[in-house]
Amino acid sequence: MYSIQLTVAKMVSVMPDRDSVSEPVELVRRLQRAVNDHDLDALVACFGTDYRNETPAHPSRGFSGRDQVRRNWQQIFAAVPDVTAEVLRCSVDGDTVWTEWDMSGTRPDRTAFLMRGVVIFGVKNQAITSARFYLEPVEETSGDVDAHTRQVVGNATNPRATS
Repeated sequence: MYSIQLTVAKMVSVMPDRDSVSEPVELVRRLQRAVNDHDLDALVACFGTDYRNETPAHPSRGFSGRDQVRRNWQQIFAAVPDVTAEVLRCSVDGDTVWTEWDMSGTRPDRTAFLMRGVVIFGVKNQAITSARFYLEPVEETSGDVDAHTRQVVGNATNPRATS
């Protein structure tokens, strides 16, 4: 496995650049550039016609096809006119590309738009053919880790309060 670190301004290779790594990394660069340039056609062109999106944490959000990619990004560009994407990390293993993203911008009502997470891309013939999508909106109001764990397991009691 080869690790590659990417940033908005410059992408730095942690390992020597090799053809098997450089093509998928260049594809991620093109995708990031298309997002930051708000170039819908270039963005959609990064995806294969048989593209499949899986969202394991939200299974009903999965979809197939570039048409849905286009609809999603039309909405994002309209609702967050200054959206930018940063690829914090990228690692290539054969035809699988692990990426960590930070997407930010401002909505028309001046509230912050911030999403962070991982997208695992399948790539073939210089196109994204699949994604396992773990990118989520950042929320800062759910409390600390103890509060979140209680919420997830359905236990409203405070374990620190018991003896």
